[in-house]
Amino acid sequence: MSRRASLTSHHKESSKARNKPRNKGDIVVNAESPDRRQRRSAETRERLFRAALRLFAEKGFAETTVEDITNAADVGKGTFFNYFPSKEHILVAFSDMQLSKLQATVDEMRDKHEPMRTFLRDMTLRMTQEPAKAPDVVRAILQANLTSSSVRSVMRERSARSEGLLTQLVEIGQERGEFRRDVPALELAQVFRQTIFGTLLMWSLYGDASLSDRIERAMEILWMGLAPREPVTLGVAQS
Repeated sequence: MSRRASLTSHHKESSKARNKPRNKGDIVVNAESPDRRQRRSAETRERLFRAALRLFAEKGFAETTVEDITNAADVGKGTFFNYFPSKEHILVAFSDMQLSKLQATVDEMRDKHEPMRTFLRDMTLRMTQEPAKAPDVVRAILQANLTSSSVRSVMRERSARSEGLLTQLVEIGQERGEFRRDVPALELAQVFRQTIFGTLLMWSLYGDASLSDRIERAMEILWMGLAPREPVTLGVAQS
């Protein structure tokens, strides 16, 4: 066989090998594994989320567009809607983040013996660290609850879960004798949430550096209502 014929034959055989269907057991070197795809997807979602929060803090919620967010995250505009139905749903993701922190806090408290007053104060300051960076997000959460029925329904479900977790926390305090027991745990949890969220909303109107001081003062006053009741001793009437 001539050299030219040999090369032609080799080329045909190589082409057949490349075009041959792969068996199920063959390893595809260039294929992306499911784990890697999930990781890349999670990273893209987090990049969009963080870019949105940063822009909300810098420009304001209403002034920030979806295109602004995708440009800041360095992804295509259509990519945003693969992760969030609307700009308002960034706020739902923000609530999910806060809810995860609260869940971790309740789990942590079960194994700790730190005084409940100290624990609640530190927990509240940790939970308000992210909102402190973007007062416009706090205002936007209230606005979205008032104007968007789809966001409102989701946020109500998150609110119920948050209330349930705080109720568990209060129950732990009641079991340890650090919270009053003459008021149901659920009611105390509701007062706690209303006090902290109300403090956040009032602070968000100013957006200054006073949040930690406002939280500290609110917790001091709140504790007066949460602490166990001292037994009342009636004096003996003088004849």
